[in-house]
Amino acid sequence: MLKTLLKSALAGLAAAVLLAPVADARSLDEIIKSGKIRIGAYPNGAPLSEVTPDGTWQGFDIDIGTKIADMLGVEPVWVPQETPQRVPNLVSDRIDFSPGGLTRTPERMKVISYTVPLHTESMAVLYTDKLEGKIGKIKSWRDLDREDVTIVNCRGCWPEEWRRNNMAKTKALLVDGVGDMVRSMSIGRADAIVENLDFFMVHTENYPNVKWKVLPDIIQTAYCGIGVKQGNYALRDWLNAALYDLQTRDFHNETWGKHFGSPQVVPVVAQPYW
Repeated sequence: MLKTLLKSALAGLAAAVLLAPVADARSLDEIIKSGKIRIGAYPNGAPLSEVTPDGTWQGFDIDIGTKIADMLGVEPVWVPQETPQRVPNLVSDRIDFSPGGLTRTPERMKVISYTVPLHTESMAVLYTDKLEGKIGKIKSWRDLDREDVTIVNCRGCWPEEWRRNNMAKTKALLVDGVGDMVRSMSIGRADAIVENLDFFMVHTENYPNVKWKVLPDIIQTAYCGIGVKQGNYALRDWLNAALYDLQTRDFHNETWGKHFGSPQVVPVVAQPYW
């Protein structure tokens, strides 16, 4: 089922790219001369980015994009986009670069180029001390594959398919979103969340009396870079240098903690080779 889901997603990506009009990317010199850099951003994708009721953009991507624009000496222009539009927007030159949790994959790299990693997304287990009281010491996610353990997930999210394939003995509780998932655990309706936890930890702050725990046994980690139009190497290389500067000063980690409420499960470290 998971393979079928992934094939469908990749087919959708390919179709979207084929439908996107091909245009030459603006060069680094053209961006500097224009005085503006166009950055794709989610209008309702906190903590990465969102538009507040007063029309202000905020979030991790916004702080990173603003800093990058300042380093380049240009003004950031936020272009609203949703997940399926990120790659087509680069191909059609609607934006100059896209952050937004853009995981590096071989399929995407056929049509766009990436910088070094900006951040990671790690699939792991979020649980509370009550679960240990129920089943004992937990060393691995495999210890949770039991009939008396309930995993909460959102309807239509691929980690639920992963649970079916890898933790088939567990029971499922399906809800509508991230906030509902964390709330369900806080009131004892579920025992654990198996997900990309970096996007969940900020929600645990709403329940300070719950003793939240993250299992150190990481299931898998994806690396997300900044996407640019394929072949726009001058911009990509400049962004790599900019990210190296920001990461050696720990700006990216401080900004992540500010918006996500906790460090990355698997942190990105600065590396000068690209």
